[in-house]
Amino acid sequence: MTALSRGSGRSELELAVEACRGALADAGVGTADAVLSYHMNDSVGAVQVARALRIEPVGWHNDISGGGTQCASILGDAAMLIASGVARTVLIYRAMNGRSGKRMNVASIGPQEAFTVPYGMAGPIPLFALAAQRYLYDTGLTEEHLHAVVAQSRDNAAGNPRALRREPLSLEDYLAAPFVSTPLRNVDCCQETDGACALVVTGVSRAPDAPRIHTVVRGGGSGCSTMDVADDVTRIFSGYVAPRLWDESGMSPGQVDVPVLYDAYSWLVPRQLADFGLAEPGDIGDYLLKRAHARVNPHGGLLSEGYVHGLNNVAQAVRELRRAGGVALVTGFGGSYGSAALIERS
Repeated sequence: MTALSRGSGRSELELAVEACRGALADAGVGTADAVLSYHMNDSVGAVQVARALRIEPVGWHNDISGGGTQCASILGDAAMLIASGVARTVLIYRAMNGRSGKRMNVASIGPQEAFTVPYGMAGPIPLFALAAQRYLYDTGLTEEHLHAVVAQSRDNAAGNPRALRREPLSLEDYLAAPFVSTPLRNVDCCQETDGACALVVTGVSRAPDAPRIHTVVRGGGSGCSTMDVADDVTRIFSGYVAPRLWDESGMSPGQVDVPVLYDAYSWLVPRQLADFGLAEPGDIGDYLLKRAHARVNPHGGLLSEGYVHGLNNVAQAVRELRRAGGVALVTGFGGSYGSAALIERS
C-alpha cells in the first residue's frame, strides 16, 4: 500500500505504480503476466499501469466496472485465471484519489435512479441511510450500538500507523458529530481517501506458504440498492451470498478467525455479523455493547484506516494470516450486491 491521505498530490498512475511495485517486491517476483483492477471511472487503466511497470508484452488484463462489490470477488477472477492456465502471476490493484480527486459524490440519473432521486436519494449515503433507518427500527438497535461499532474501529486503528483516524471516540463525541443523512453521522461513514493498494496472486505450488484463496462467491438480489422493487430495503449482499459461501466452502462461521468486513457504514457491521452467522441476530445489541466484535477489522477498517474501495481490507486479511494463520473472511459491499471470500493459512 501507499501512504493513505486526504490529499496525495499525485496522480492515480503514480499511486498505482508505487503500490504494484511494492506488492511484486513483497512477493519476490519481478513481474506479472496478468493485471486486474476495478474502478468507477476514478482510477487509471490496467494497460497504463502495465506499461509503466514495463510488463511487456502484457497478457490477460481487465478493468472491471464496479466498486466495493469487487474487492473480494476480484480474488476469484485471479484464481480462475491461474486455475485455467491463462496466467501464472496476477497483479491486482486499486488506486484512487478518493478525497482530493473524482468520486461519485453526486447522483447519476439513469433508468433506476429516476425512481429514487425524486425522494432525496442523491447518491449512496442517503440511499443506504434509508435502509439503515429501517434496520435500526426492525432490530431495536440505537445510536449507542452504532457508536460501539465506530468506537471499536477507532480502538483497533490506534496501533495502525497507516490509519487516518486513530483517536478514541466517546459516546458524547459521537452524538455531537453532525448528521450526513439520518441516522448516519459523518463518523458512521467511511473515510474518503487518496491512496493505492496492490496484491499478487499466484499458484499454490509456487507459493506453498502463502495465504490461500479457499472460496469466493459473488451475487445479490432485490434489496437496498433497488429500493423501488425491494421486498426488504435492509437486505444487503450478505443476506444473499452468506448461505452460498458456507455451502460452497464446506466451512462454518465458527472456523473464521479474522472477520474483515466491508464497513462503508457502521450499520453494515452488525448486519453482516448476523448474516454470516458470526453473531446471533437476536443478541446483536448486547454483542456490540460488550465489544464482542473487537476482532472485526483489526486495522480499523474503512471507517478508520481509510477507504481504498475495500482492497485495503483484503491486504489486512493477508497480514493477519501471515502473522498467525487461520481463516479470514473478507467481504465486498455494494448494496444488495456484493461478494465474499475465505482465505486460509495453516
